[in-house]
Amino acid sequence: MKSHTEYLFFNTKQRKEFVNITQNIEKIVNISNVQEGFCLVSAMHITAAIWVNDEEEGLKQDVVEWLENIAPSKKNYSHHRTGEDNADAHLKRTILHHQVILPITKGKLDLGPWEQIFYAEFDGQRKKRVVVKIIGE
Repeated sequence: MKSHTEYLFFNTKQRKEFVNITQNIEKIVNISNVQEGFCLVSAMHITAAIWVNDEEEGLKQDVVEWLENIAPSKKNYSHHRTGEDNADAHLKRTILHHQVILPITKGKLDLGPWEQIFYAEFDGQRKKRVVVKIIGE
């Protein structure tokens, strides 16, 4: 069994932003030399998520609006009593989830025809990281 770990670092320009990281993950899988296995991609911050879906602007806007309806940016969250202002970012991350496990087949990510991997930031504009851990043969 082989394993390989790398980190990706982000400092988004916007507070809320989707960053397509598919090519980054494909490069890391290639470097790992794992032919059959799994790739874990996990956001290491409690206000960021990893999301797999289509690279289509309308869909991304729909998701942003959907998340805003479920967890709106507002001032009266209990979490804000701690001096923070990002409770909605924590909730949005919880909805999309913080990590994904992706299959590796014949040395390549085994994604569906339209699937792309995104780093979803909900409280950005400062340095954050993602761990990519690959295991397999």
